[in-house]
Amino acid sequence: MPIPTPQRRSSLLAAAHAAVERVLKLFSYYLIPLGIGLVSFIALVFWNDQYRTSGDVPLSMHVAVQTEEALDPRGALARVQAAGLVTGHDTHLSEAPVWFAVEPMPRSGAQVIEFPSRHALDVACWDAVSLAPLGNAVRGAGAGFIEGSKAGFALRMAPMPSELLCRANFAGPARLTVLQWPADQYALSVEQYHRKSGLLDGGMVVLALFILITALINRQPLYVLFAGWLVLNLRVAALSAGWDIQWLGQTIPSDWLLRSRSIGITLYGIATLTLYQALLKDHIAALRYVLPFRIMQWLCMPMLAAAILLPYGVYLPLLWVICTCCFSVMTVGLFKIIVESRNRVAAWFAASFVVSFLATIAEVASAALGMRELLGIINSVTAALASSLLAALAVAEQMRSETEQREAAQQELEHAYQAMPVGLFTLDMYGHFLSVNPALQKMLGISSFNAGRTAWRQFFTESTWTELHEQVHTQAEAEMELASRDGSQRFLVSATLARSRIEGVLQDTTEKHKATEQLQFMANNDPLTKVFNRRGIEQEFQLAAAGLAAGRPMALAYVDLDRFKLINDLFGHAAGDEVLKQVCERMATMLAGGQQIGRVGGDEFVILMPETAIPLASIICRGIVDRLGSTPYRVGDKAFHVRGSVGLIEVEPSIAMKDAISTADRACREAKTGQGDGLVVYERGAEAFRQRAAELDMVARLSGPNATDCLLLEMQPIMSLGHPRESLNFEVLLRMREPDGRIVPAGAVIAAAEKSGRASVIDRWVMNTTLSWIAEHAEQLGNTRFVCMNLSGASLNDERFVQDTFEILGRFVHVASRLCLEITESVALHDLDNTRRFIDQARSFGVKVALDDFGAGYTSFSYLKELPADVLKIDGNFIKNINAHPANVAIVEAIVSLAGNLGMKTIAEWAEDAATVQTLSEIGVDYVQGWAVARSLPPERILEARSAADFITDPAVQELVKVLGTPMTPHLASVQKIRDLF
Repeated sequence: MPIPTPQRRSSLLAAAHAAVERVLKLFSYYLIPLGIGLVSFIALVFWNDQYRTSGDVPLSMHVAVQTEEALDPRGALARVQAAGLVTGHDTHLSEAPVWFAVEPMPRSGAQVIEFPSRHALDVACWDAVSLAPLGNAVRGAGAGFIEGSKAGFALRMAPMPSELLCRANFAGPARLTVLQWPADQYALSVEQYHRKSGLLDGGMVVLALFILITALINRQPLYVLFAGWLVLNLRVAALSAGWDIQWLGQTIPSDWLLRSRSIGITLYGIATLTLYQALLKDHIAALRYVLPFRIMQWLCMPMLAAAILLPYGVYLPLLWVICTCCFSVMTVGLFKIIVESRNRVAAWFAASFVVSFLATIAEVASAALGMRELLGIINSVTAALASSLLAALAVAEQMRSETEQREAAQQELEHAYQAMPVGLFTLDMYGHFLSVNPALQKMLGISSFNAGRTAWRQFFTESTWTELHEQVHTQAEAEMELASRDGSQRFLVSATLARSRIEGVLQDTTEKHKATEQLQFMANNDPLTKVFNRRGIEQEFQLAAAGLAAGRPMALAYVDLDRFKLINDLFGHAAGDEVLKQVCERMATMLAGGQQIGRVGGDEFVILMPETAIPLASIICRGIVDRLGSTPYRVGDKAFHVRGSVGLIEVEPSIAMKDAISTADRACREAKTGQGDGLVVYERGAEAFRQRAAELDMVARLSGPNATDCLLLEMQPIMSLGHPRESLNFEVLLRMREPDGRIVPAGAVIAAAEKSGRASVIDRWVMNTTLSWIAEHAEQLGNTRFVCMNLSGASLNDERFVQDTFEILGRFVHVASRLCLEITESVALHDLDNTRRFIDQARSFGVKVALDDFGAGYTSFSYLKELPADVLKIDGNFIKNINAHPANVAIVEAIVSLAGNLGMKTIAEWAEDAATVQTLSEIGVDYVQGWAVARSLPPERILEARSAADFITDPAVQELVKVLGTPMTPHLASVQKIRDLF
């Protein structure tokens, strides 16, 4: 016989081991469970029950319900004996004491009389013949021959009296019956009672604990709920069987018994409703059962309060009604879910509900209607066991469904992990990759991945790993930007610490980084010249301003190209753009590091020079001026000469960027006039800074709530050249009083008001104050024919001001005819229709309208016929030194002639001497205003005179006034046109 080789022996041994393993699995998985089931079936069907009892006999009895407050045994016996014999008595929730008499059957051996009602609270018995007390008992305690036993009470004595008289008190739907047992059989029934109770308690509690532990391990709140529901289901079953007087072998105190029943039943209903919702909430919403379900939820807390506060007999009917309605709605909902969705969880749960529902109906019917035979068919014990099993199947089905969903989700997650376009990774705490998805391999160029061997440091620097490691330990979620080791790629990594591992996402942001840098450049730089734009230079200014606070110097230059617009107009913007590029290149060659150029306009630039003293900055700017204009700019075959003007300022600490640029722009405009040979420098403390500060201060004051408090009015007389002694006319002039008492003229105030947007507020105040003053002194101003008041262009374009003007005129309508509103010619022509509309409405109040500064514009004569004005106020530039310029005489004479033909009067401003006044009189001007008559005066001075001529102090003008008031010579009459006052 051949000897097997070692390989052959090993193969035979492995085959034998596999065969043994298959046999063991066959026994463990199939034969053993089948054997246990078969043996159990045979035992239940064919074997004898060692706890089977016999010999119990129901006894007939005479029953009477006590209606009096007190009844002694003798009186009770008489009433009981008058009643007929019955085998049972239902209390129908009555709690009145029940008296009953029974005659035990004569039997040999020891006998036990049992009162099995689980709703009995106490029992007392007497010998019906001698009325001697035999004992009494309550839940938990007994005296004499009566004791608590099983779910009720028992009487043990020998010999047994021939007739018994007993009294019992009940709570709930009680049924009074009396059983007579042989003592040995009764002891066996007590043992059976406790055995079944222990089996039910132990089985259900162990099952509940198993589910609870499983729920805690798997972190499933649903199974915690199911474990509690099982325990409550056990209590409901124990109530039906009379086992609820104890818990885990411990007797419940009698004071707690009824309250524990009502609370236990209520909590069972709440748990059932909650379990129902947890398993079927999606289907409930789909079936539009939300409102009924909410109503049931709202009833839970009142029912719990009722269980605690109401007596047991009052609480039970309320419970039956509500439970029947709720179980009906829930059962109908379950069947609709089964029919419409074919949901197996709902099917098992519906079966559980059917069993519970039928058991509940049987309990209610047996208690309320006395149909005790139903309890033989189905009761709460069998219902509890069956419903628990069916509910467990529903939960198991839910678990199976959730497991399938988790597996599907896991597969989807795995697929998403592989297909995700961003890089996903897991690192150990030493920086080694434990898992990566294909996207990350592609990003980092990993050709072959070895879990635990491919390291972070192979692709990124050591410092990035240190930073990532620190962030995930200090923050809930770390996020950082990093570059590849060679710097060619940019990434964004988001990571978190999970189970002592670093899990994260890596995104390739290289293109985004480049785009962001480009956008950042475009946001801060001029796309044509590549120098900073206004936003960029403002940011640089803010950064450089920190050096000012530290005492370091800084200068700022404003550069404006002279006549650059001609290049664009004559040769096109392409040529102009090329010149601008070359201009920036030339300026850049003159600057040192840290000095920046910003383009703030078409041909305007700002040069920021931090840490540069003003002497050095002046040298740099002088070089820029020379560099810009020294060499022509070549574009193709053309050459252009461009000069530049520069305004340079020494920047003071805490100055705003816009104020610094505004001041440098002022210096640049001064340089463009030819001063400084193209460069004007404002050192710290220069007058321009003081003027700018004063202007800003005035703007701030006018922007405040008390803008008009410092305003006042002065008045300058206007004299008639035809009748100088017969009228007292004047113009209202605005002034501002400074805190130090200085008077600021109107020009600075109006300019600040227009910049602050408060021009209409000022004009409104001037008009209201002027008309109020005229009305107050109307009698003293009897010779006043008109009072001129100037309106700013900003006010005329303010619709609210226009409406307020007519409201003010309406209040002073009795003096409004003395007002003459002056409208600047350029403002009037800006919006001719709007101006004409305003003039028409103002004249409807009797107000006169004058066109101020007439002749200063280019289109005055062509539009004059369109404006229904009353007065032309000739621009002072024609009047000043009129005798030195014959052309001015001719222009003024033409204006006077034109005004006369149009029915208008004329007023000449800036008349400063007697010769000017005489010439104006000869030309035919109607009124004259200027220092030759008087300077501006306080209002009270006006009230002291009868005519404007009263204010003349110049002797030559005084002599001329005398002549103006007499008839003209023939020569003067040929050139002067005498007009009536208006």
